Amino acid sequence: MGLFRRSKNTKLPVIRQLLDLIPTWLFQSCVQKYKSDKYTHKYKTYDQLVALSFGQLNKCESLSGISSGIRINKKFIEDLKLAQSPARSTMSDGNKKRDWRVFEHLYHRLLSHYQTVLKKHHKTHIIEEVKDKVIKLIDSSTISLCLAMFDWAEFRTAKGGIKLHASFDIGLMLPDVVNITEAKVHDRYGFEQLIFPKDTVIVEDRGYFDFDLMLNRIKANNVFVTRIKSNTSYQTIKELELPEHKDGHILKDEIIQLNSNKATKTGIDKHELRLVHVYKEDENKVIAIITNQLDWDYNTIAELYKKRWDIELFFKSLKQNLQVKTFWGTSENAVKSQIYIALINYLLLELIRRTIDKTNTAFSNLTEKIRFCLYHYLTLDYVCNQVKEGVKKVLPNSQMEIKHRMDLFSG
Repeated sequence: MGLFRRSKNTKLPVIRQLLDLIPTWLFQSCVQKYKSDKYTHKYKTYDQLVALSFGQLNKCESLSGISSGIRINKKFIEDLKLAQSPARSTMSDGNKKRDWRVFEHLYHRLLSHYQTVLKKHHKTHIIEEVKDKVIKLIDSSTISLCLAMFDWAEFRTAKGGIKLHASFDIGLMLPDVVNITEAKVHDRYGFEQLIFPKDTVIVEDRGYFDFDLMLNRIKANNVFVTRIKSNTSYQTIKELELPEHKDGHILKDEIIQLNSNKATKTGIDKHELRLVHVYKEDENKVIAIITNQLDWDYNTIAELYKKRWDIELFFKSLKQNLQVKTFWGTSENAVKSQIYIALINYLLLELIRRTIDKTNTAFSNLTEKIRFCLYHYLTLDYVCNQVKEGVKKVLPNSQMEIKHRMDLFSG
């Protein structure tokens, strides 16, 4: 075996076990949909998925790094189900030419395939009053790019960038819709569709505060929870009573009507809305949260808006643990392929964390353990639950023999 030692009951390296969580039939259906293996002989869609997943999990800085890392051992290449290690130029061509939508489609198919398991094992605080509701967190995150190299991603005069727009499903604790645009696209226009099925709860920042959008959501029986813009004109219809000596962070709860010329023009002025004023002690400021839900407890409204932190944590975790800030190609196709393969790996890592890991490991710590063990022939269960921090001593031969016999006896 040479460099690699088989241990803890497996014949496949950790990265192969991770990728085997993608059902073959599901993967092939995505390939067929986009005909992504047409006219290719060696570097097929699967090869690209393996190569870029290796780059993601190993945080490779370049295609050369990916190529060098995979070709280190013939047995490793074989156990990845590859006929040969990919060359840098081959990977570069694949990034340019293979339709990125095949990986976008694969991400959404995997999310659908595993949604029951992901929902069953999600680890997040549940707001009791809305525990049976579908809740979507809407937000975006910008990734800076060099305009000279990524000329299609114009942002400012001398700066390039892209923006990840995401609809984050609270039940899944993963984004169920991701759209990648130039960074100059305003958040409000990051999605073609911001109206959801009846009774969906939408939580977002004031970048999405828009009278037409609010009105359309009211008509669709959506519930929106967002932050009102400071210069918004409104009149108070009724101030709701707050209990004394309780929930001091809630300063005011009122029923309002928007009354600006623009509000009157759109027709949103005809609808009563609710405004909850919340004091944020950590930032020493007051935020005003507007919603069309008039009946829920004020704490539910405040907690829902606080839930926005979950999608911000997702963006932060994606950028810190996977390779979405350094790109292996400069074309739009290459960038989008890399980001969606990062999302696929994020989903697979979350699946492992929620179903195999029994130690309540943080996502960043699990990703680090997977990275250290990519080449090793260890079971995912062993990596998740037995690979731990701290000093590990090497026992003298006699003690090792005794321990080995005890392990055999106990097994």
